[in-house]
Amino acid sequence: MKLDRRATVPRPNPLALTPGEPAGIGPDLCVGYAQHRRDIPVIAVCDPLLLHSRAEQLDLPLELETFQATQRVTCAPGRLTVEPISLAVPAVTGSLNKLNANYVLSTLRRSVEGCLAGEFSGLVTGPVHKGVINDSGTVFSGHTEYLAQLTQATPVMMLTCPGLRVALATTHLPLAQVSRAITRESLATVIRILHRDLKERFGIPSPRILVCGLNPHAGEGGHLGHEEHDIIQPVVDELRRTGIDLRGPLPADTAFTAKFLDESDSILAMYHDQGLPVLKHLGFGRAVNITLGLPIIRTSVDHGTALDLAGSGRADRGSLDEAVQTAWKMAQAVEDKSSRLSK
Repeated sequence: MKLDRRATVPRPNPLALTPGEPAGIGPDLCVGYAQHRRDIPVIAVCDPLLLHSRAEQLDLPLELETFQATQRVTCAPGRLTVEPISLAVPAVTGSLNKLNANYVLSTLRRSVEGCLAGEFSGLVTGPVHKGVINDSGTVFSGHTEYLAQLTQATPVMMLTCPGLRVALATTHLPLAQVSRAITRESLATVIRILHRDLKERFGIPSPRILVCGLNPHAGEGGHLGHEEHDIIQPVVDELRRTGIDLRGPLPADTAFTAKFLDESDSILAMYHDQGLPVLKHLGFGRAVNITLGLPIIRTSVDHGTALDLAGSGRADRGSLDEAVQTAWKMAQAVEDKSSRLSK
């Protein structure tokens, strides 16, 4: 008799969801997400009054339940489970207020604590506004770096959409600093993390990774830059000898063609705007931002706070749905592996 594999693997704990900037579309997305029956248990870590206010503004029904670890998380239409975190001041839709910057960070800290403690199986983040957080006096370059700081880990940023995964060797850096940030040690670390997490959190037994060069034409034999010869190629060669399936460095302007994409499970771009414009052109609204290298699962929407759309009812929930689905699949893969190892 063939066993139902799903029945033998424990169901992951709920996901934590942070709406992000309270004046932006994050609360809209949470309210919209709650309108439909779901199969995935999600807990919104935020101010309940904010969600009630935004639901009223959107003219949508919303009933909130306070999170209790011993109780089942609701997935019913029009209802949402909340872990309450209070705003410093009431949020005004579409209007940033630096007094609420610490509130945004508090929702992240609580969610990370819950993930590390096993209350939550992963974290899904809504969009934050980096500028207003910095204006409040807290140095903040992005979710990726902040979560790495909280967990004392080395992060690797990867975005996905149907048919494409793009990881980054560097994250939110000015272009003038990128070359200095790519060292043999840092690049090898990124590749090892990418390879490991593709196996453990995406269930790919032997990940095929395509590595982009930094310079036009991958340096053109040293005539257009030396980083490929001095740094990237030696690292690729060294890690290939350890059994990691790597190809490159390849020119970025040809790496994203069907020929190479069909032969890879992920592309590693050297910097933010080398790889992400291609991915967002292909899948904006369905793309998911994933932070690899953390001791927790974290996914995010692929867009910003869209202050002009907040409260209008026109916010597209597609990326949030994909982020939740992706986090849940990753949590199931981890649970599946843990279950198999324990037998």
